[in-house]
Amino acid sequence: MIGRMPIEHRFTDTAACARHLADGLGLDLRMAAPLGLGKPHGLLNALYRLTAADPARSLRLYTALSLTRPRPKPGLEARFLAPFIERHFGADQVDPQYALDQARGALPPNVAVHEFYLQSGALLHAHAAQQSYISQNYTHVARDLALQDINLLVQLVARREGPDGVRYSLSCNPDLTLDFLRQLQAAGKRRPLCVAVVHPDLPYLSGMAEVAEDYFDVELRPPALPRLFALPRLPVDLAEYALGLHASALVKDGGCLQIGIGALSDALVAALLLRQQDNTSWRRALVALDAGFGTHALAGWLGGLAPFQSGLYGASEMVMDGFMHLQRGGILKRRSWDNLALERAAVAGRLSPQTPGGHYLRGAFFLGSRELYDWLDATEAADPDAIDMGPVSNVNQLYGDHQALAMLQRRDARFFNTCMMATLLGAAVSDTLDDGEVVSGVGGQYNFVAMAHELPDGRSALLLRATRQVRGGIESNIRWSYGQVTIPRHLRDLFITEYGIADLRGKSDSECVEAMLSICDARFLDALCAEAKSHGKLAADFAIPDAWRKHHPRHLRQALAPLRQKGLLPTFPFGSDFTEVEQRLLPALKWLASAAGSWRGKLQLLRAAVRPGAAAAGEAEALARMGLSQPITLADRLQRRVLQAALRRRVRG
Repeated sequence: MIGRMPIEHRFTDTAACARHLADGLGLDLRMAAPLGLGKPHGLLNALYRLTAADPARSLRLYTALSLTRPRPKPGLEARFLAPFIERHFGADQVDPQYALDQARGALPPNVAVHEFYLQSGALLHAHAAQQSYISQNYTHVARDLALQDINLLVQLVARREGPDGVRYSLSCNPDLTLDFLRQLQAAGKRRPLCVAVVHPDLPYLSGMAEVAEDYFDVELRPPALPRLFALPRLPVDLAEYALGLHASALVKDGGCLQIGIGALSDALVAALLLRQQDNTSWRRALVALDAGFGTHALAGWLGGLAPFQSGLYGASEMVMDGFMHLQRGGILKRRSWDNLALERAAVAGRLSPQTPGGHYLRGAFFLGSRELYDWLDATEAADPDAIDMGPVSNVNQLYGDHQALAMLQRRDARFFNTCMMATLLGAAVSDTLDDGEVVSGVGGQYNFVAMAHELPDGRSALLLRATRQVRGGIESNIRWSYGQVTIPRHLRDLFITEYGIADLRGKSDSECVEAMLSICDARFLDALCAEAKSHGKLAADFAIPDAWRKHHPRHLRQALAPLRQKGLLPTFPFGSDFTEVEQRLLPALKWLASAAGSWRGKLQLLRAAVRPGAAAAGEAEALARMGLSQPITLADRLQRRVLQAALRRRVRG
């Protein structure tokens, strides 16, 4: 941005900054803000309040993934979550008010919020949010945003002062800001007013994420800000571990890795670490799960069974905790250089180990635990070349002047993403329900699936649980068909459930149906098989192999029992933000929530409450944590009795 003027307006007061922006830009604010962590909630709320209080004003916000704290329901859920939320997020945490109002259908008429990715499930049945949702590939957002006449961009940044003056880091969100402003410049369009909101705890990352002081027009440095929004670390159950074990055999030493977020991704990371650190136990578990050796066969030519020697290179739109654990475990370590000659030398094995620079992880945005933010900070200080945050156009696609280099960097790429459901013909359902309601968004999933097909040795693997709990029982996540799909069947590749891997690439429709049936839960095999036959996609004389009939949760428990007994499959593989007492409460509360969803469950709960049996170990501490040691009201006494029934359920056997 040659010729731009240095920042003239610096504020420490958020309300004063908001008033300055509103007065200077006029009555119509058309604002862009980063997805996830990079949103300055305090400034957004101040601008939102100004607009809501003045009907003559209007605000149109373009963003994604508006992070809000959980809103627990009254009763046991609130008793458990309310103290945890205050402890984990901080009592001074600020939610974006527009997101809260949007969720309850209370946005004022002069405010519109357009998001291309939603906090998963948070805005189901929120009509205004569903109507304003924009379905876009991540790499198309900047292009489309350039058409919206944006006059204000606000972003949380890190700040550094040195001998050459002030510098900013886009830190957690260089993903769209760099692409968007570049698009405007190329089109000869007017640049919006750009506001840097400095957060002292945001990791300062250099490389492509670093910009000069004159990149921004206004700086806001409040004297105090809430701590950075951090995601709680998730539990991983047995089915998720089984899925992760299958997936981990597809990763090739020396290759490239992309992973998403959630328990399935955590399970994959845990399995990769087990493959590296206790290879014998990992292999035994894989043999126990893979009786037909289908996963082993795929591992022979797509992945591997040995520990990693060369290590992996990470290229992922989202940098999350898993990459930190893989780096600490000695797996994420293959360096790449943004120099075609150096990269070619590295591929040929001619590059000296002493060659300076090179990064082992490239991302477009980051979001995770506080431990992740501390790790990013420490890594930048010790090894500033190691992690390179940059525009999503570089990470999520091959096209452009970096294509030849990117194809070398992403050799033997494995792109792991999650989906909600899949069809027998190989389409994936990841973001939208059958009736069109959006659960989350496409995000970058399509980009990575398409890129896997463009790379000569790349593969896309979509992870999903074989079943899901619904009111009244369970349903299969593998369907004959579905009204909305995220990935069309002509881009089908690999699907993975807890029961194995279905390789669909280059297969006929009947072969795809058979492969998908081979990773289904056994309780749904006959119905799915019959439906495929009724539509002429499966031979009438096809018979389900006996081995597939074993695909049941009890088989997983038997197969993985040795690993559980050795403590290799902990509920929280990467530590927990819950106390020990809270961790003991979680299974009881989960059972209560499940039981309340069906009449059979309610009957079980009633029986357990009538005959609670002997006290469970640690019951007194659990009741105290929930504030039910000495119940006063009738409602309190009922909650105590129900909770006791859930806690004592395991004691009863």
